[in-house]
Amino acid sequence: KEGKVYLPDNARRAADNFFKPGNLTALRELALRRTADRVDDQMVAYLRQNAIEGAWPTAERLLVCVGPDGFSEAVVRAASRLANGLNAGWVAVTLERAGDEVDDERALRRIDETLRLAERLGAETARLVGRDLPDELLRYARRENITQIVIGRSRAGVLARLRGRSLSEALVQRATDIAIHVVIGETKERTRGRLRWPAMGKIAWGLVVAGFSVTAAVGAGMVLRRHLQLPNLSMVFLAAVLVCAVSLGVWAAVAASILSFLAYNFFFIQPLYTFTVAEPHELFALLFFMLVAILTGGLAGRVRDQSDAARKRVSTIRSLYDVARKLSGTVSLDDVLWVVARQGAAAVKGQVVILLAQEGELGIRAAFPPEDTLGTAEDAAAHWAFRHGEIAGWRSATLPNAQFQFRPLRTSRGTLGVVGFAPVDRSVPLGGEDERAFAALLDQAAIAIERTQLVAEARDAEAEAEKERLRTALLSSISHDLRTPLASILGSITTLRRYGDHMPEADQADLLAAIEEETRRLGRFVANLLDMTRLQSGALDLRRDWADLGDIASAAVERARRAFPHRVIELKIETNLPLVRGDSALLEQVIFNLLDNADKFTPGGTPTLARLSKLDDGIEIAVEDEGPGIPAEARARVFEKFTRLGGGGDGRPAGTGLGLAIAKGVIEAMGGTIRAESPTRKGGGTCIVIRIPLREADRISLDAD
Repeated sequence: KEGKVYLPDNARRAADNFFKPGNLTALRELALRRTADRVDDQMVAYLRQNAIEGAWPTAERLLVCVGPDGFSEAVVRAASRLANGLNAGWVAVTLERAGDEVDDERALRRIDETLRLAERLGAETARLVGRDLPDELLRYARRENITQIVIGRSRAGVLARLRGRSLSEALVQRATDIAIHVVIGETKERTRGRLRWPAMGKIAWGLVVAGFSVTAAVGAGMVLRRHLQLPNLSMVFLAAVLVCAVSLGVWAAVAASILSFLAYNFFFIQPLYTFTVAEPHELFALLFFMLVAILTGGLAGRVRDQSDAARKRVSTIRSLYDVARKLSGTVSLDDVLWVVARQGAAAVKGQVVILLAQEGELGIRAAFPPEDTLGTAEDAAAHWAFRHGEIAGWRSATLPNAQFQFRPLRTSRGTLGVVGFAPVDRSVPLGGEDERAFAALLDQAAIAIERTQLVAEARDAEAEAEKERLRTALLSSISHDLRTPLASILGSITTLRRYGDHMPEADQADLLAAIEEETRRLGRFVANLLDMTRLQSGALDLRRDWADLGDIASAAVERARRAFPHRVIELKIETNLPLVRGDSALLEQVIFNLLDNADKFTPGGTPTLARLSKLDDGIEIAVEDEGPGIPAEARARVFEKFTRLGGGGDGRPAGTGLGLAIAKGVIEAMGGTIRAESPTRKGGGTCIVIRIPLREADRISLDAD
């Protein structure tokens, strides 16, 4: 109403139509949320800069734990609803005990799918590894300023709980400043503390190796008992257990422990060749042997399994490192796509195709093995994955009948394209380790493709800026070089019109001479501009007639003497110069441009020397002046368009900067070279040297003529 926002009429309309209590309340809510977000960001930055740990409830931030069971999906969805209700950010993490490698492909695949679901619902994702899982989780939560943790109720059995594997109960007991939400629900698949049975083939092979190892231990014990009096032969069987554990893992060690227990009792415990134990201490010794054998075999087998897992991870990390190294040294988009396609095909052990968006349409840019077209189902899956930014195709919820599975290449600038892969055996899903390696490869590929596109855009922007600079220089040069002679001509004509009858004849002659000189100067400028345009467009027609450079140079010098009567120009031509094939008119214009350039940049009263000399393979033309010279760093740059190194001599204008550029274009079109030398033999000045080659075919034609 006071007119501080709108004029009076507009203020009345705004008050009636917009500034109502409902809209003002919404605006206030928006302002408060913006302020809270800004304050929260500043607080988090302060905490990190000062290494302060702890959950500061400046704004709610949730963390949800993801496990391999089927209930994790429900937990993630519950956390998403809670985060949306609180308007809070949230993080989905998966925990892995250090040294406890999860080798169940189904469980690994389920974890990856649940994490991707959390990403689609707006969460960040992280993977944590530690020995004490509750402590590691709480440490991460405090570091990331988490205020609430969402976790599913533990499904572990009684034995697992006694072993400390109930994560939810441990978090409730240890968390002091973070709220814990335990999601309770039913699921068909419950995670229990049971051992995972290996494949039947692996069990059979383990039993065979255990049997051979125990048989060898029995034979060794028989030999040792015959030649040595050993109080206890259990170490021999313990060695057999360790051999099985190191060779085949935990299950072979357990089988070897049981067989060793029976064989040791049958062959070496009184009474022999029976499973009866006569003495109580023998029974206790046998039982303790059984316990020690199982424990040592289990530990050795676990070390072996961990070493195998570490070897797989090292192989994956090495592969990703090689890909990162190749991508970092690649600047071409085609090379980047080739590296990604080749490495991706090796990771999935199948076929990979890469489609990128070009002017809003997806097109195949690379494939390994090479592929030019996609089927109807594959093309539809690729476009769906690109538009929605989600997985589509084989073994997905969208168009699962397609031969390929397509995944989007997402960056901060949006979705760049999609990558499709098809394993050789489509009946077997992608393994957990291969899945993670392929996902990491896609992340690196997206970054590399975005980098190449940014480089191309920067190059285009630089070229556009250079074009704009040249355009500005051209307009500036044209405006200056046209306005100056036109102003002189106009002034002279105006003076002659008004005062011609009252002026002496000498003054009238001077004005007419000025008009003539400025007109010729304007004509040279227009001719240079036209020649430069013809050179750039490729429309310059070079005639290949026999030409006498001596006559051409003489004509150019005479023309220059008329144009610059104040300049002393000397011409030295070596006798018996051969003829060359070239355009006489353009060569004369080149020599005149060099003489014109020398006149502009040298003070009055100094001579200019033009000389022609014969070389073994051609003719050299040199134009030498006694001006200030050219700095070393600018010798190559003087042949660029619109390049002018300061003003001309005696305060004269420096020209348009096209003369040397035209000379360079014409000479190089004729197969010759041009360069600038400064200082010259006299210690100063500049010498422009042109070399026109005399080809062997020209020599033969000249001799025939």
